[in-house]
Amino acid sequence: MTVPIRNHDIAELRRLDLAHHLPAQADHRLIASLGGSRIITRAEGSTIFDGEGNAILDGMAGLWCVNVGYGREELAKAAYDQMLELPYYNTFFRTATPPPVKLAARIASKMGGHLSHVFFNSSGSEAVDTVFRLARHYWKLKGQPQRRIFISRWNAYHGSTVAGVSLGGMKAMHAQGDLPVPGVEHVMQPYLFGEGFGEDPDAFAARAAQAIEDRILEVGPENVAAFIGEPVQGAGGVIIPPEGYWPRVEAICRKYGILLVCDEVICGFGRLGQWFGHHHYGVKPDMISMAKGLSSGYLPISATGVADHIVAELREKGGDFVHGYTYSGHPTAAAVALANLDIIEREGLVERTREDTGPYLARALATLNDHPLVGETRSLGLIGAVEIVREPGTNKRFLDKEGEAGPVVRDLCIRNGLMVRGIRDTIVCCPPLIITHAEIDRLVSIIRRSLDEAEPILRALKPEAAG
Repeated sequence: MTVPIRNHDIAELRRLDLAHHLPAQADHRLIASLGGSRIITRAEGSTIFDGEGNAILDGMAGLWCVNVGYGREELAKAAYDQMLELPYYNTFFRTATPPPVKLAARIASKMGGHLSHVFFNSSGSEAVDTVFRLARHYWKLKGQPQRRIFISRWNAYHGSTVAGVSLGGMKAMHAQGDLPVPGVEHVMQPYLFGEGFGEDPDAFAARAAQAIEDRILEVGPENVAAFIGEPVQGAGGVIIPPEGYWPRVEAICRKYGILLVCDEVICGFGRLGQWFGHHHYGVKPDMISMAKGLSSGYLPISATGVADHIVAELREKGGDFVHGYTYSGHPTAAAVALANLDIIEREGLVERTREDTGPYLARALATLNDHPLVGETRSLGLIGAVEIVREPGTNKRFLDKEGEAGPVVRDLCIRNGLMVRGIRDTIVCCPPLIITHAEIDRLVSIIRRSLDEAEPILRALKPEAAG
């Protein structure tokens, strides 16, 4: 596909960016000091291009979402054709349109088992909001309205709405909104490198799962609606739980009759080498939230997968579930999502991630373990992390606090042609599922080069503070 090159006035766009545009999750003072945002003008495959002509390997697949890569004419055509036939209609008036109905059936076939129904939204945050409201509504229908409490993990990310931030465990986000709302409890995350360094992985998995049961008993099992967790915590720093953690969590939920919710916004649609992350861990949630890879980011769409026994209560007890959005079941977004799933299936991207590129990424990242700034590399499927430490073989951080080294290495990676995120002192990557071996090699090479460049900068930090 030939992409037309537009003659953008980048200087004017940056001026307008400062004058009128507020980017998401941004340090606005920093952006102002830089004279505006970096303007991304086009993309192809696994590469994005900025207004200055720089080609940048997109190690983050946009925002964990462009699974099939950029420049897919098939997806643009799906949107065009649907817009001509029926660009939009709602699902409020006992109506539905063909694309979301077909997409719901398609998603249900991928979820499998008792997850056979789907509620559509526009973002992962809205999908999580749907989980929050539907779980509480379900328990009211069951005659147990006191079951209102959700249990989540510290450092989890479940979106940016009030409910999503509350369910998430990001303390900085809580502080900016006087959150969480009542009825949300947080427990330790299964972060072996950070919170169980040197501990036996199985013992740590048991300890992290036990924290959930302890909190259930503390607040009273009869008051708990659900536990929610990402199969792999993405924005928390690619926290991959030890084997045995998720089966223990599921057993605890079943023991106390609590709903199990998996937030699949990042992990869904092939990211871990399975259609959904919970498939990798062999658990059976009662609800799942999904977004991002559902349309590969080409149009905003998300969904909440719901188990049969929850839907049975809605249908048996009747009455309106007064929840939904203007764009729930948007036909054009659903048409694009259907075409996106066609690509994933036709090109075998789930299987390729599981059997080929995922293992290749793991081996490539492992070559960084000899670097004096690297404490650990880890990955699962096509999501990975590099822990930056001041002493090899430890988890000691520069200046004895998290967050000093990550931004330095991240900025160097971007300058060297690789888009990654620096989460505290962890460099994380989540490339498109179409990434090649050569591109993975380039990704790892740029991280190594950036670590080399960062080392003298980091070693120059005050030694007495780094003590």
